Amino acid sequence: MSTTLTTVRKSWFAWVTAGEFTGFLAPALAGALTSSAPLLVLAGIVEGVILGAAQCLVLRRTFHSFDAPRWIGVTALAAGFAWAVAMLAVDNADRLNTLPLPAVVVLAAISGSGVLLSLGTGQWLVLRHHVRNASGWIWANALAWGAGLVAFAAVTTPLWQPGQPTVVITLIGALGGLVMAATMAAVTGFALTRLVER
Repeated sequence: MSTTLTTVRKSWFAWVTAGEFTGFLAPALAGALTSSAPLLVLAGIVEGVILGAAQCLVLRRTFHSFDAPRWIGVTALAAGFAWAVAMLAVDNADRLNTLPLPAVVVLAAISGSGVLLSLGTGQWLVLRHHVRNASGWIWANALAWGAGLVAFAAVTTPLWQPGQPTVVITLIGALGGLVMAATMAAVTGFALTRLVER
């Protein structure tokens, strides 16, 4: 890999990890303070705006005439969509428990696929004007976010316990968010440099 691509990858990892971590603090704090689905979706949109802006700091140096406002917009919409789907699942948990297991599995597969593919698909609409075979970005994002969510759960699940103070809940969520952000940034950074290299 050339020095330029190595620089892109390192810069992407640093900025995207910082951006996603900072952005994720909005829904982490909102979730610790309230169970309001609309507020959590709004916090998710804020997360998307911050993540998209951090990514644009690298992308605008990598591609000429990069459409930063559109990238930030589709990233924010995709993040809001992901949080909306998650809130629908949480708010309808009792109803879902009454369905047969095969139906629940199908619904989970459809909604999970939609969430994992939404961000990459939205960003592909912008990226396809700058690289060939940009559709790989969709799958790279699905893999990155899937790995990031697994990492988040691996960190937070054993630490979160009933009855913890809000500060502790928020700090655990922030730690999980940092691990998730770094995981996602590493995978998408690798994918970005491969697309640029081609």
